[in-house]
Amino acid sequence: MSGTSEGPMPPAGTAPDTGQPMVTERDSSDVDRAELRDYRSAFQVAALPMAVVDRHGQVVRANEALGGLLGTEPGVLARQSAADLVDLASDRRTWQAYREVLGGSRSRLRCTRRLKHPDGRSLWAEITVVPMAGPPAGGVSGGVLLSVADISDRRELQNRLRHLQMHDPVTRLPNRTLFFERLSTALEGPPFQDDSLPRHGRIGLCYLDLDGFKAVNDTLGHRAGDRLLAAVATRLTDCAEADGFDRSGSHLVARLGGDEFAILVEDSAGTHQLTELARSVLNALQQPFDLAGQRLSVSASIGVVERASAGTSPTGLMQAADTTLYWAKADGKARWTLFDPERNAHRMTRQALSSTLRPAVERGEFTLEYQPLVCMADEVVRGVEALVRWNHPQFGMLPPNRFVSIAEEDGTIVQLGRWVLRTACRQARRWQVEHPGEPPLFISVNVAVRQLRDSDLVADVAEILAETGLAPGLLQLELTESAVMGSSGRPLRVLQALSDMGVRIAIDDFGTGYSNLAYLSRLPVSVLKLDGSFVRGFRYEDGAHPSPADETIVEAMVQLAHRLGLTVTAECVETSGQAERLRRIGCDTGQGWLYSRAVAPERIAELIGTRALEV
Repeated sequence: MSGTSEGPMPPAGTAPDTGQPMVTERDSSDVDRAELRDYRSAFQVAALPMAVVDRHGQVVRANEALGGLLGTEPGVLARQSAADLVDLASDRRTWQAYREVLGGSRSRLRCTRRLKHPDGRSLWAEITVVPMAGPPAGGVSGGVLLSVADISDRRELQNRLRHLQMHDPVTRLPNRTLFFERLSTALEGPPFQDDSLPRHGRIGLCYLDLDGFKAVNDTLGHRAGDRLLAAVATRLTDCAEADGFDRSGSHLVARLGGDEFAILVEDSAGTHQLTELARSVLNALQQPFDLAGQRLSVSASIGVVERASAGTSPTGLMQAADTTLYWAKADGKARWTLFDPERNAHRMTRQALSSTLRPAVERGEFTLEYQPLVCMADEVVRGVEALVRWNHPQFGMLPPNRFVSIAEEDGTIVQLGRWVLRTACRQARRWQVEHPGEPPLFISVNVAVRQLRDSDLVADVAEILAETGLAPGLLQLELTESAVMGSSGRPLRVLQALSDMGVRIAIDDFGTGYSNLAYLSRLPVSVLKLDGSFVRGFRYEDGAHPSPADETIVEAMVQLAHRLGLTVTAECVETSGQAERLRRIGCDTGQGWLYSRAVAPERIAELIGTRALEV
């Protein structure tokens, strides 16, 4: 025996140092094959439709669920293009992403496709493509796993929720959100249509609301109002369908909110189509509605816009429609009005002037020009009318008819009127000082009715006269006939206080309104300015004979004014013939282009003490 002892030999198949079973190369291969069989079995019986796809996009193996989904045996799908089976090549972006997954540069693709079921119905499927990890499956190395999940129920629920979100619950029409979505899509590109029908590249919109709908809600209640809105929606839809029959463009009727509706005409045939549609809508809505025994009649105002789609934005189209609807309302309601670019340009200019008017007063952008008031008897300048001008940085020199009405609306007339009054009085006093040997000129300044109501005009006049040193008798304030006639309360007290101060009050544009002559005798008025339309009526028929009617009317007004102790100024005197006849009638003062246009103060200085026609 040797000097070493040997223990018992380990059992066969165990490691000599641990006693654990030894895993041979053959045993490992058996395990792999068993696992692979398990994977394949799970793959085949899985409820989720799946396919193993090689790196070239060919199906290597498909499970039973995918075969059932596509209506064929799984084995038939082998070697077919996976992209063709589930429509992955229908759009470029998805196809590119799919190729990247196959090439190993992208980790996942997920997309939604509409597939055809063997029984003929369509289903929505979510397609997922991911690289396969682990050992090669089915002998494929570098392949991908494609799975198809039926999401039709989820899609249907989403569609239901979207429908609720995009439709009005009262009328069941598309709501504002869906309308603007459709409008944006229509303007991005023409909708698909039959090539046999012409494309016009135009879009139209009828934007309407119901006249007096609030009264229905207030008197009959909101339930009756809702029934009326639903009935209106039905008639609008019928009109749109009738107009869209045999036309290339499609129509969308939507409720935008409240009692506002819109009919969008995609690819319209022109303005005539939109105006005919608007007429049919008005006629349909004017027919009485029978709502649960309650008979109602309503009307609508409609703004109509039609233009080329190119260059048109949703915001621009809706602004034009809103503006046109406002015009329809302002023009008397129960009508349609077509968008007018020229009228809109005027509105936009007016809006631009309105937004910059008050800052313009503060920046000193206004100036005064003066038009002579000439004595008819000797043709000597006795006074001047101050006429304000706006030296606008964008629109140039603007006459008062471009901005005074705006100033009256927003109240800026008070601030502007105070500046005009102070500047004119200061200038009149300067002429007086510079020509001490001549009778001083009186200054006539226009005053808006809002200045009588919204400012302390009496205090302003007193302060300015004291500041400039001009005598009250040299100041004449002109108010329009409509502003003076019927004055009561505060306006009448203001006029009386100014008259008591010595300031002369003149009625401008006299004869254009509905004057109460008895009331005229009780007003603190000292001057009547005859409207220029009377003077322009002094024409010679056939170049020889004057019209006696105009002369008789003017003569009667002059005589009436004189009997009331008033003086008369004739406006718009343009010819010597007119001046002669006015002089013969007894008119006191004349104003017009025969003597001078409105000019700068330096030019007026040259006329002081002279006969106007000699300069």
